[in-house]
Amino acid sequence: MSRVRLVEPLIMIVTILRWFVLATITGAIVGTGTSLFLKGLYFFTDKSSNLPLWITMCLLPIGGLLNGLILYFGYRNGSKDKKDSVIAAVHEQSGLMPYKTIAIKPIAAIITLASGGSAGKEGPCSHIGGTLASWFGHIIRLSPELQKRLVACGVSAGFASVFGTPIAGAIYGIEVLTIGRIRHDFIFPAVIAGVTSFEVSKLWGITYDYYPIHLSEQFSNSLFIKILLIGMICGLISWLLIELFELVRRTFSMIQQRLHIWPPMMPFIGGLILSILLLIIPADYFGLSLPIMDDALSGERVSYLGWFWKIILVSITLGSGFYGGIVTPQFVIGAIVGNVLAHVLGINPVLGAAVGMVSVVASASNTPIAAVFMGFELFGSFTGIYVVGACITAYITIGHRSVYPDQMVAYPKSLWMRLVPGIALENEKIHVSYTLLKKIKRWQSHQKRIYVYLKRPKKL
Repeated sequence: MSRVRLVEPLIMIVTILRWFVLATITGAIVGTGTSLFLKGLYFFTDKSSNLPLWITMCLLPIGGLLNGLILYFGYRNGSKDKKDSVIAAVHEQSGLMPYKTIAIKPIAAIITLASGGSAGKEGPCSHIGGTLASWFGHIIRLSPELQKRLVACGVSAGFASVFGTPIAGAIYGIEVLTIGRIRHDFIFPAVIAGVTSFEVSKLWGITYDYYPIHLSEQFSNSLFIKILLIGMICGLISWLLIELFELVRRTFSMIQQRLHIWPPMMPFIGGLILSILLLIIPADYFGLSLPIMDDALSGERVSYLGWFWKIILVSITLGSGFYGGIVTPQFVIGAIVGNVLAHVLGINPVLGAAVGMVSVVASASNTPIAAVFMGFELFGSFTGIYVVGACITAYITIGHRSVYPDQMVAYPKSLWMRLVPGIALENEKIHVSYTLLKKIKRWQSHQKRIYVYLKRPKKL
């Protein structure tokens, strides 16, 4: 035992050195890959941002058809047992991903966003990060366990690079894997990979926006309660986003199967619907919609229904078969909701938009810790306690659902809920606990007795 105590610190130091080297190389590779993607994305979206309305209406169905063709033919002859999900790669595939993903998904995302589809830019960056890390691990012949960690590092590096938040991105890449549990042995390499990727992206000329908030007043109990209310409503808005997205996806899938429509035509149909909506919904809500988010975070008044328009457009875009990320839309939706609620509640709209933005990420992605770090990195430490309160509240409010259906569940969010740990959300059967059902039944019986007593004829 004494010999182990003497050797253990040396083993830990060697572990740190090994992961420092592996994670640094991974971060540099991923940072380069995501930077090249972002440069291509910004080039094409800048070219298409000020086009006449009729051209954008034509581009949307064309972009949908191109997405359908690329995804259909790109994966048609691929391995049936190897998914291109980074979460599945870690949990089910020993850190292996199909390498064709690195060509298919970024191109499809650029087409989606350049044609006006409402989606995000982080999805392809996570796929780039996970695929490059998987490729690097395969080249140097890592064991399956090390390969899984390296893929998680690649995902962290991708998120850190795209948002300019190295610590939040690092935590997001590992927190998103499982609801209710974080692999602490992943944290060190994820942080190293995230910081490296972030710095490499800056060397490539990628710039980032930050929104420092300075609060003059001291901590306020009433303000904190209002922030918790914003967090709760953001959790409900996230619930609506997920439910509506799933409804649209199932509807398109049902139509395709019943009418025997060729799969690449489904995003084309989605593009036609988006073109019609372009006549009703302002064009600012199409694409990334970052100017709207900037307006909300600067405290300007935004449309009270802006968050709903964004949810509709994102659901149709991604639900019909376009490819793109879903975290950037969460930013936009959350910032709008927080700004609107802040004006209603009479608090600083800048603070409201900030906590709303990270609260929707915390709940829709089930990543409250990453969202808290994101709040610190984007808005500064002055918002700390409010960001924490809103994020945790939103995370609990949304319950057991996620924009990532293959997310695994380690622990339920409430003692009144029962589930089987270690199963993906899409396959999970979640039940109300027997204890709560007994309490409800007892309460119902009590109410029935009161009702019978009140209805009894009174003696004179």
